[in-house]
Amino acid sequence: MPTHLLPTTVVGSYPQPDWLVDRALLSKSVPRTRMQAMWRLPPAHLEEAQDDATIVAIRDMERAGIDIVTDGEIRRESYSNRLATALDGIDTDNPAIIVSRSGLETPVPRVVGKIRRSAPVELRDMEFLRKNTERAAKITLPGPFTMSQQAKDEFYGDDEALAMAFAEAVNAEARDLERAGADAIQLDEPWVRNNPELARRIAVKAINRALDGITVPTVVHLCFGYAAVVPGSTKPAGYSFLSELADTSAEQISIEAAQPRLDLGVLKDLAPKKIMLGVLDLGDPEIETVSVVSERIRNGLKHVGPDRLVLAPDCGMKYMPRATAFGKLKAMCEAAARVRSELS
Repeated sequence: MPTHLLPTTVVGSYPQPDWLVDRALLSKSVPRTRMQAMWRLPPAHLEEAQDDATIVAIRDMERAGIDIVTDGEIRRESYSNRLATALDGIDTDNPAIIVSRSGLETPVPRVVGKIRRSAPVELRDMEFLRKNTERAAKITLPGPFTMSQQAKDEFYGDDEALAMAFAEAVNAEARDLERAGADAIQLDEPWVRNNPELARRIAVKAINRALDGITVPTVVHLCFGYAAVVPGSTKPAGYSFLSELADTSAEQISIEAAQPRLDLGVLKDLAPKKIMLGVLDLGDPEIETVSVVSERIRNGLKHVGPDRLVLAPDCGMKYMPRATAFGKLKAMCEAAARVRSELS
């Protein structure tokens, strides 16, 4: 892991090339069940193509100056469905339909039996990442609370039992990923803000079970949703579930802050956690200047010491044009170097 102040990373995803995925189809939703139709290549050639695209993503991050890289989540149809649909006890062939508060109908997996991870899911992904970069490598997993909220429970009949079952599966996966060379492991838990009352009862317990025994740095990420899917005008100005994450065993808490113009005074409630601060507005189609990003970093330093601040985009970059994503990452890394020099 980098030892200098203000290290840079990504939340997880990087844009998949247009030759690999049907971006028009992908842009319609964040799939909970499988979306095989989004891949442009036949199964016989898909893994090789995903490998090639993963190397491109890694090299883009390295060229931009990112300190802690990921595999770009290139092999995933969404941040959560790759793991969630690979578990025993999940019926993805006959999905249920969940209707959101806004009336949007979304197909989701049905939980029809005991959830169990019978085999590694992202192990090869981590091994491939480790072989193809000498930089610190982070891999992301969907959090147990979020997965429990993105499925229809027809087996457990109890919210806590369901979340804890997912936590067991996530923990087994995380242990394998650590052994495969992960320098950091991140859990994506955006749904804690969708159902904060339930999250206050069970989320911290489930997160801590998912991270049990993991010795590398761990991160919990929460956001208001992909900028391409959730417009900035609909995002709240604050989190309904944030200070509670101080009770998790995670070393770092990752938050979206640039697009919603978050009041960073809330960070005082997360001491002594490290903060992975979103300093790139992914709802802005323009590449921010180094000066703009530098000012966002300085604003973060008003509330968090430089030894506790990690810099990142607000959220995953999956839905962005690739050239824009690269430009934003480069601006962030140059801004980090500028502010770092001011501190020395």
